Amino acid sequence: MRILPYTDALAPHFRAINAAWISEMFVLEPHDEHVLAHPHETIVAPGGVILFVAGDGGAVIGTGALMPTGPGAWELTKMGVTAAAQGSGAGGVLLAALIGRARALPGIETLYLLTSSRCRAAIHLYEKAGFVHDAEIMATYGATYARCDVAMRLPLDA
Repeated sequence: MRILPYTDALAPHFRAINAAWISEMFVLEPHDEHVLAHPHETIVAPGGVILFVAGDGGAVIGTGALMPTGPGAWELTKMGVTAAAQGSGAGGVLLAALIGRARALPGIETLYLLTSSRCRAAIHLYEKAGFVHDAEIMATYGATYARCDVAMRLPLDA
């Protein structure tokens, strides 16, 4: 598997992969629609990062982003893999690459994510990577998505 940086040519994969898993489990919310329709404007232009993971055949099978949300605060967001790639380890490869990028970016004090308890496999992956459940993150950012009932933070100094 290879990690690929964002290009405008890969933007359709960002939308398709995320729209598929969100629509399958939940409802695309206005915030989702805006970010998926404008990934460069909402994530990349303000200094964020979008990465892709390509499978052995070169096809994009997953994507995820680091989005600045306030002074020192960044959200790990819009991370998903195609249905066919689930269980392949692509999510772990992608998450490790995103965490590595977060650690290398200057000024990140808080890296957090918002999810749903329905996403059990993802939560397990996040916990395995060192994310911890965080009530303060939930109180501060949890209202971003109606589906959010889990908020986690990664201690970047660990």
